[in-house]
Amino acid sequence: MSLAIIYSRGRSGIDAPLVTVEVHVTNGLPQLSIVGLPETAVKESKDRVRGAIINSHFEFPIQRITVNLAPADLPKEGGRFDLAIALGILAASDQIPINSLNQFECVGELSLSGELRPILGSLPVAIHSRDAKRKLILPMDNASEAALVKHVELLPANSLLEVCAHISGQKSLMSYIPAPIKKESSDAIDFSDVQGQFHVKRAFEIAATGAHNLIMLGPPGTGKSMLASRLPTIIPELTEQQAQETAAIASISDKGLDVSQWLKPPFRAPHHTASAAALVGGGSNPKPGEISLAHNGTLFLDELPEFDRKVLEVLREPLETGHITISRATRQADFPAKFQLIAAMNPCPCGYQGDPSGRCHCTEEQVAKYKAKISGPLLDRIDMHLEVPRVSHEVLRKGSPEGEETSAQIRTRVIVARELAITRCGKVNATLTTVEVKKYCTLSEQGHQILEQAMDQFGLSHRAYHRILKLARTIADLANSEQIEISHLSEAIGYRKLDRSK
Repeated sequence: MSLAIIYSRGRSGIDAPLVTVEVHVTNGLPQLSIVGLPETAVKESKDRVRGAIINSHFEFPIQRITVNLAPADLPKEGGRFDLAIALGILAASDQIPINSLNQFECVGELSLSGELRPILGSLPVAIHSRDAKRKLILPMDNASEAALVKHVELLPANSLLEVCAHISGQKSLMSYIPAPIKKESSDAIDFSDVQGQFHVKRAFEIAATGAHNLIMLGPPGTGKSMLASRLPTIIPELTEQQAQETAAIASISDKGLDVSQWLKPPFRAPHHTASAAALVGGGSNPKPGEISLAHNGTLFLDELPEFDRKVLEVLREPLETGHITISRATRQADFPAKFQLIAAMNPCPCGYQGDPSGRCHCTEEQVAKYKAKISGPLLDRIDMHLEVPRVSHEVLRKGSPEGEETSAQIRTRVIVARELAITRCGKVNATLTTVEVKKYCTLSEQGHQILEQAMDQFGLSHRAYHRILKLARTIADLANSEQIEISHLSEAIGYRKLDRSK
């Protein structure tokens, strides 16, 4: 009779809780049972493990084998426990040494031949293994992703046989030393591709600096999608902490993580047919949705009124709190969702309201019904409302006489202005709290009078009041001004159009 204990990691949201794999081999009728709230994929591991052990030239014990995955109240899913279960069986049957197993944490799915296959969520596993001060044995295909976590000793392997040789002291696994991450030389798209539209580019520069939400209103073909897709080219790279948060979410998603892009802010653009669950996340075993995959980056919603209204309403709380909690009957998961919302819409159902050709025949009732698909509370959370008109034929053919600025030129100004905000209050202006707004967004007496007059005249809410102040603070930072001047405040007020009641 023998007992072996192996450490592994489960998955709960973006966390990787410790799972202790206890394997007990005793005399009795040959049987392998797994307890500890295993889901179907975990229950099926008994067949994968048996095949892997036999094909790795070990002996599968013809005895009663009990595998306990503790804690018992944590649901276990996937094939990530295969390696730990196989090592536990071999250690409990005295085929590999048992005394050094407490130094390691093991994750990995086994093939019937004994090869190790990659798992989802290796980056959160590496974070927790580092904090627990244990070495991490994992599939070779997961090594580059897990190596994004600093100060963790990784021992990647290709097969069960290699892991057993390491534990037995026959042939050690080499600690993984990551190769330098190669960055792309340049973006294939650039703001210089956009002809004219200087006031729109100015608005995007402000939005990028302060991470402000923005909605564009204009007829088809004026460049709304083109502008939105170029926003990431003027946003600064993520800090290492932000990149790790974003990478952890991508790591546990079906999308996976592109290691070469891990410092680049994410850009997500779901189709308007997306469901609420696709947007915020869900499933019996909750997975992150589009708003979490856009964490520390941009969520672009084109044709905003075409989204189902119930789908749009689920954005309200994450836009305020920066996270989303998904509750299901058996479990609950909390995902970060601090994203910058960029939206686009047409002025009317046909899209051509105000067009000189007079092709629009939409009635006022139709236009009102179309715009009413976007609720007031959601619109109130969008800092900048921007009209995108058509450019003239001459500008379209010859370009602007002044020339077009490149993304690199705009990005330089954005980085300088954003550094001012971070030095002053440790965060971008869009995320300032009410207390911080009062402290850092002070106005002169004349400025207060102008803002209060605008609130009364346009019927703006108290939320809009604070968002205008944050926006004015960003405009002042771009002008390298310590104080919010009247011109900065007036420009900020000018960006609040769609939610005016009068």
